[in-house]
Amino acid sequence: MASAPQPGGPGTIPLDPPDRLVRTIGAWEGDAGREWLAALPGRVAETLERWELRPERVFTPGGQISMIVLVRSADGTPAVLKLGMVTPETEHEHAALAHWDGRGAVRLLRAEPAEGAMLLERLQGEVSLRSLPEPKAMLEATATLQRLWVAPAEGHPFTSVADYTAGLADHLRERREQPWAAEVRPLVDEALALRDQLLATPAEDVLLHGDYHHGNVLAAERSPWLAIDPKPLVGERAYDLAWLVRDRVETLAASPGPQAAARRRVAKLGAALDVDPERLRGWSHFRAVEAGVWSLSVGDSQAGELLLEFASWL
Repeated sequence: MASAPQPGGPGTIPLDPPDRLVRTIGAWEGDAGREWLAALPGRVAETLERWELRPERVFTPGGQISMIVLVRSADGTPAVLKLGMVTPETEHEHAALAHWDGRGAVRLLRAEPAEGAMLLERLQGEVSLRSLPEPKAMLEATATLQRLWVAPAEGHPFTSVADYTAGLADHLRERREQPWAAEVRPLVDEALALRDQLLATPAEDVLLHGDYHHGNVLAAERSPWLAIDPKPLVGERAYDLAWLVRDRVETLAASPGPQAAARRRVAKLGAALDVDPERLRGWSHFRAVEAGVWSLSVGDSQAGELLLEFASWL
């Protein structure tokens, strides 16, 4: 176990990865993930020393593919060290944060992209939009998301929605043939057809967050709410808004008439952000089916079945 000097006095701070990180990396990334986890405490300790950071504590439960350490810089400024596993989804997170430069998103202070290491401004990690009643949370979420939808820089490194979802669609077709997927094949076929239709008539491209939901919007001091943890892509707004449509899906499922409630949500969010509701419905369906089938494939039947049920309401 690696440890780091504790600010303000003698002793050490254990740098063990939080339980949630251990579970998700082990389940999602296999042997490569377990090797990364084994080396993680040492890499965090090295980064703290190299960047002259004083650790306060490991933030728990933390991220699903990254370790978060609350730190102070050499001049005492509070910040956050994020050290994550570099994947095709996360490799350009630093570039998106640098492009936004604090507009609607957490500010990037320093980065070593190849190491998956970033130093970020400190937000109120315990307070996300999930702490608000749903109507207020949706209002704040749409206001913040609108600030993120800007033109990408010329020569940007971000993957397009078309290319990214092509890979998702390939995996979805493979999983469709598994025996456990027999009952969901009609939903899968509909999702794949909707993707093809949407890409046949493309809309305006902007920089997208890629994983935008209430849990990824935190309270802050310089702005009421700021987004974190982007999985950036370039594409149409409806793709980004689709994940917000299925936010708090457990609450939606428990409400009277969830089908009608889900469709009303599509209409309201589309109107709030001037997004075509039919395109929003299509991307919401595709993203929910893809995520639901993936959840089933890794053994998370509860999440998978709920996401697929949600897709059926649309």
